[in-house]
Amino acid sequence: MTTESSKKSFWQRPEGVTGAIFLVAIIAGHKSLMRSITSLFVKVDPIAILKGYVENLQKNLREMNKQIGRLRGQMHKLKEIIYNNKKEIQSNLNLASEAKASNKQSVMILKSRKAGRLQESNMRLEDLYRKMEVLYRVLTKMYENSQVLMEDIQDQVMVKEQERKAIHASHSAMRSAMSVMSGDPDKRAMFDAAMEAITEDVASKVGEMENFMHVSSKFMESIDLQNGIFEEEGVKMLEEWERKGESLLLGAEKSSLLLQANDDENVLDLDAPIKTPVREAGHRNQYDSFFDFD
Repeated sequence: MTTESSKKSFWQRPEGVTGAIFLVAIIAGHKSLMRSITSLFVKVDPIAILKGYVENLQKNLREMNKQIGRLRGQMHKLKEIIYNNKKEIQSNLNLASEAKASNKQSVMILKSRKAGRLQESNMRLEDLYRKMEVLYRVLTKMYENSQVLMEDIQDQVMVKEQERKAIHASHSAMRSAMSVMSGDPDKRAMFDAAMEAITEDVASKVGEMENFMHVSSKFMESIDLQNGIFEEEGVKMLEEWERKGESLLLGAEKSSLLLQANDDENVLDLDAPIKTPVREAGHRNQYDSFFDFD
């Protein structure tokens, strides 16, 4: 016996409707359209993804805090080495001057050359200190901005989790797909697009954070303060990062941080505690604008 459903043509069946949507998309060749439609059917939970990024950020912030502490210790040691070298330079110059006055030519040459070698060493060490200062200023600012990022994500997850459930319950995937096809996406489609944009932005920022932590780790591993030497690889990695464009996590602050690190008058206080960002009243979550379609 032939049932009513078996009499329906393929295009009248549910799978036929879906097929028609994809067929039109294929014919039209719109990659962005296909992506939008696919996202409506594939079970991707941006809330779960964002929660995962919060866990990553918490772990990264703990590791970054340790890196900052280790770097601070290394910088204190380096400052002490530079200071002691300066004292020894002056001592050798004084001895050279005394030897000259006493007509002790060999002693004068010996002490002058030692002072010169120490001066050359200090020039390299002071250049290294400036690189370490760049690293320190960037790490502390990234640490501060990443805490704000994490709090903003947590706020979005708290606010949007229930909202997403409500929107998905009242807007079917098929209705949203048809709206996208007609060029007039409904609230579910726009909400999901905004959530996807947030996850992509967060992914990029977390990726940048982890990349710079790798750079800082390699840089610190390349330094041997005990013998006053350092490998070029770590320095080159940091210099390459400096030459790159703006940072997603730092924005315009990147260029100002580099200027501060190379400004002799802008003295870095290594004993100052790392800032804990205080969210002022009326703070606008950096992701609120993603939902301005409301």
